[in-house]
Amino acid sequence: MPGKPKHRKPKSETKKRPSRKEGKAASFKELKAKKKPGEENLIRLNKYLADAGICSRREADLFIASGAVMVNGKVVTQLGTKVRPTDKVQYGGETLKREKLQYVLLNKPKDFITTSDDPQHRKTVMNLVEKACKERIYPVGRLDRNTTGLLLFTNDGDLAKKLTHPKHRIKKIYHVVLDKSISNKDMMAIAEGIHLDDGFIQPDKIAYVEGVTGKREIGIELHSGKNRIVRRIFESLGYKVVKLDRVFFAGLTKKDLPRGRWRHLEQKEVNMLKRL
Repeated sequence: MPGKPKHRKPKSETKKRPSRKEGKAASFKELKAKKKPGEENLIRLNKYLADAGICSRREADLFIASGAVMVNGKVVTQLGTKVRPTDKVQYGGETLKREKLQYVLLNKPKDFITTSDDPQHRKTVMNLVEKACKERIYPVGRLDRNTTGLLLFTNDGDLAKKLTHPKHRIKKIYHVVLDKSISNKDMMAIAEGIHLDDGFIQPDKIAYVEGVTGKREIGIELHSGKNRIVRRIFESLGYKVVKLDRVFFAGLTKKDLPRGRWRHLEQKEVNMLKRL
């Protein structure tokens, strides 16, 4: 006698087994949901020390490993330790306070040197931005004494390192005024690259400034951060740089920023720098 036919559920009712990928996603969501309040605000201890203006992240790791840092009264030596903004962090017996990150753009005038302190008591760029904020900020890179133009200051060590590291190829544009007209031949030589004492250098772009009589004014774009690099390029071909002005740095321009004045970056500008 034939058995009763088996009842099968319609396909739409058949339960679908979760894929391995879906299972992992569900587990991640569950773990995320189990986070304790405030965990999303945790910050690495080495970054906390760097933000407090004590040192760089790398130096902070050395201080932590040597037992020089305390968190909530206890010595912490484990690298990678994370703390909350409300934790009490101490270094050398001093309670640290994580500084608010500041970003200040200066249109540097002539006769100011780019240093935080000068034993010869010359005018420094720090004199120009001393009232910008209460936090200690530092120049990102350098402009020599007679070079004018854009100079960024910040206490964001990570961003400063990023903007000065050659591998990130941060764009800079300079307006150069020479003591005499430069020939097309020398312009081509610079465009193809020049061998200097410390190696080969090739600008990203170079052109005569439009709308100017004569051929003494040049626009040059490059990403190198070598000392006096623009001046040395032209000097190697027998030209003297009379004026040198940095008009563009990492997407920032001098628009509405008179010589000798500074301004705080807008949040959209900070976001742009961090995306570079």
